[in-house]
Order: sequence, then structure tokens, then C-alpha cells
Amino acid sequence: MHAIVMREFGGPEVLRTEEVPEPEPRAGHLAVEVSLAGINYADMHVRGNTYLAPVDLPYIPGNEVMGTTDDGRRVIGLSRGGGYAERALLHRRVTWDVPDGIGDEQAVALALQGNSAWHLLFTTLRVTAGETLVVPAAAGGVGSLAVQLAAHAGVKVIALGGSEEKRKLAVDLGAHAAVDSTADDLTERILEAAGGPVRAALEMTGGDTFHRTLDAVAPRGRLAVYGYASGEMAQVPTRHLMERSLTVSGFWLPQLYGDRTALPTSMRALFDAVEAGTLTPLTGARYPLDRASQAHRDLAARIPTGKLMLDVRRRSTEAAPGSAI
Repeated sequence: MHAIVMREFGGPEVLRTEEVPEPEPRAGHLAVEVSLAGINYADMHVRGNTYLAPVDLPYIPGNEVMGTTDDGRRVIGLSRGGGYAERALLHRRVTWDVPDGIGDEQAVALALQGNSAWHLLFTTLRVTAGETLVVPAAAGGVGSLAVQLAAHAGVKVIALGGSEEKRKLAVDLGAHAAVDSTADDLTERILEAAGGPVRAALEMTGGDTFHRTLDAVAPRGRLAVYGYASGEMAQVPTRHLMERSLTVSGFWLPQLYGDRTALPTSMRALFDAVEAGTLTPLTGARYPLDRASQAHRDLAARIPTGKLMLDVRRRSTEAAPGSAI
């Protein structure tokens, strides 16, 4: 089979197409013929050797797989690598049958990013109607879903976006207001848009953006960290947290993979919301398998909106509607 293989850590150029053996059957796993593989910031951290969990080389990246089982079931699942390939193994516990009314591209957007958004809001931050929430990268994968889920729950959303187009999109999705995430006076802009300090915030950029967002959180408020896209880790003085009784929580979705109820609950809620029309996954560009490096460059540049994915069955000489070549 064909797969994207990393034999060294580094830039997008380390993602190379190779012919490799199909994965060996494993107890508790399903073999899946992959149609689409989701692309996430986590994949870029793996490539740069900055991921939360170390990986051994050679390595096939990709933690989000849409495909068909050998008995013909349409499934979406999560993996610990191996997704950028024509066939993959998915553990039964984190694999779900996709309802007929949900398309392949929509399902890919829900698996890692949808579950992350749901649990960040309702398990980690425990947002409730009437609260005000900051959502970063609000036109991106997790952000666009978090905006919609929170707004539908009656939460007042202050969205962050790096361009006018992305900020407008966030408002269209249900945000109360949208703020330029690149502004030096980000804290003041959040406070103005929210009408005062916010009760809760999501954060995935790190560095100065982390501190500017935290400074907009009210005393006894909560902030959940789920990434550091800038590559800069933030440090928080204990005294700063104590003075304002702030709660800062970390979140990493794989910690829920072994929970028998957490992900099935959120996945059912996400499927139901899409089918009811209250949640619309934003699907972005589809790249042929051998253009994985370009997909990583585009994601790093934060140019596209919506969920990026690899069309595993297609090569760059075979353009398809919606593809990026």
C-alpha cells in the first residue's frame, strides 16, 4: 500500500510517499480501507518532534481516519498514527459507524476536532448558558465547532481570528463578537467586546497570546489549554493564579481514549447536532496523498479555513473538485 512515511523529524519535506506493507491484524482493532485522513496541528508537532507523546521512526502520521471496513461499514475513527495511508488499523473503542445522513468530509471534521471542542466546552470548562467564552482560531477546525456548540448552548462567544474574513465567518457561525487575534492590545479588545472580563476561555496559541487571553479572564474564571500553535510554551506564576483564583486546565484528547463512555457520548451528540442542523462542520481543502507536505505548509500558514484532509485514494496528477494541488 501507499503511505506517507517520516524517516526523520523536520519540516514538511520529511513527509514522503512510499510503498509499505499493510498493517498486520491486531486484536481489538478494525482494518479500514482509508478514503480520507484528517490533518491537524498535532501532526505538525509529530513531524517536528514536539508532540506530547514521542514517536519512533519510521512513522506514518495521521490520527483521524474515514474509511470502510472489510465488511462494508462506513466508519470514522481515531488512531495513534498510521492515518496517512491506504489502509489503517483503528481500535474498536474509538471507531464509530457514520450515519447515512452525514458525509465523509463532515465525519472527518468531527472525530478529533469535534470531540475536542465538545469536551473542552462541556467536560473541562463546563460552560453554561449566560456565560461569556473566548474561542481562539474561531474559523479553524476546533474553533469553528466550539463557536457553534457554545452559541447553541446559550453561551456568549467572543471569537478570535487573524483576518477580517475569518472574524466575519465566526460571527456568521454564532459568535457575539470577533476580535483580531494578532493585536498587541488583545486583552483590551476582548474586554471591550465582552463588556468586561470573561468567565471562560480556550487557548491554543501559547506565548503572548496565552497571557493576553488569561488577563481577560475574570476572577474565579477558567481557561483550558489545548495547544501551543506558535511553538512557544507559556509559564504562569502561581501567585498570579492565586490572586485571582483562576483555574487553568490542560486538555489532550487521547487521555479519553480509554474511557468507555466519554467519547461515545460526545460522538453521539455531535452526530445528532449535525443531523439536526445545529452544527455545520467546515470542510476545507482536500489534498492528494502525495501533497501532504503542501497541506502542512498551508496549515502552518493559517491560510485556509475549515478542516483540511488528505484524499488518500488520489494522487496529484488526478485533480478532484475541492482538491488542492
